[in-house]
Amino acid sequence: MKRRTGPPPIYLASSGTENMSGAPSRERLLSLLATLEECRAFLMDKASPETAKLLSLAILELRMELHDVSESELKALCDLMVTEGQSAPDAKADHQRLPSYLTLVK
Repeated sequence: MKRRTGPPPIYLASSGTENMSGAPSRERLLSLLATLEECRAFLMDKASPETAKLLSLAILELRMELHDVSESELKALCDLMVTEGQSAPDAKADHQRLPSYLTLVK
């Protein structure tokens, strides 16, 4: 994918909403995700790393919605990452309870 050199285009929140159904389609969410990632990259490179970090949270939330990851599943993954450094048998038990798409990859 070719990176843009200037700031990303700005779209109004009301642009094109007259044709939208109640729930955004997967394609629209993926398009929004790509735009947010471009904005984050621009902010990290040129403008404001703090704002880019806040945008990263929005990107995480959108990715969770796209992949149907619940907050409890995310917490379980985070807990696994924290306890991974410890060689406790409980860490293995937590790992087995996670869905396959949340498997920790090094």
